[in-house]
Amino acid sequence: MVCEVFDINRSCYYAHRDRRKQVDVERLELRAKVNQKFKLSRSSAGSRTIKTMLNEDGVEIGRFKVRRLMAEIGLICKQPGPHAYKQATVERLDIPNALNRQFDVDDVNQVWCGDISYIWTGTHWSYLAVVLDLFARRVVGWALSDKPDANLTIKALELAYEQRRKPEGVLFHSDQGSQYGSLRFRQRLWRYQMNQSMSRRGNCWDNAPMERLFRSLKYEWIPTMGYRSIAEANMDIGLYLMNYYNWQRPHTTNDGMAPAVAEEKLNLLSGIS
Repeated sequence: MVCEVFDINRSCYYAHRDRRKQVDVERLELRAKVNQKFKLSRSSAGSRTIKTMLNEDGVEIGRFKVRRLMAEIGLICKQPGPHAYKQATVERLDIPNALNRQFDVDDVNQVWCGDISYIWTGTHWSYLAVVLDLFARRVVGWALSDKPDANLTIKALELAYEQRRKPEGVLFHSDQGSQYGSLRFRQRLWRYQMNQSMSRRGNCWDNAPMERLFRSLKYEWIPTMGYRSIAEANMDIGLYLMNYYNWQRPHTTNDGMAPAVAEEKLNLLSGIS
């Protein structure tokens, strides 16, 4: 009687009822893999990112199927909405904006970007300085301290310089923070034979790759209430920057490849050619 009311064939109803009793093992396995990648990203990865990560593992799956599986499990990513930034145009006369938003570069160690952000560590704010290679958006240096002084930025630069085997002719770009304009930091750039570029004052778009990195770090990884100590922050942030971000997190600039993976592929192709 119910089937007649809704104009449904009885055989279709019985077939649907029987399907509900069957366990789709393949779909359950896919749901488990989607959930694993979601937890790996600390609830930050959306369907596009999870699809790319699964494809890298050899799992053939599309974005919309990932989206359906996420809905079935009840997974909701925690990406924020767009932010309204103010605009400004004032440059430093002694350190002009040489980069001028030319973020697409041709090779590694051609342009590095630097910036500082703040992290809550138990009872006070600590400060994180990061150095990013623009070619594949790979983090090449970082440092964490309870003081936002020139020593912090120099320590991050030193780590990048040593890890990248002391390159020459690098263009180092940053905002107009006092740490990057200090005499000690500029002397260190001169010692490393690097050129300096600075964003226009108050214009975050001039250093957009760094702003995007810190946005990802804070919304994807750092706990909502911050860390209990600077030691805990140092360990966890290092895990994100040098492991998850560099080696596992897909990046749109690299056609979905993680920064370090994209660099290794480039070196392999260069060796073949």
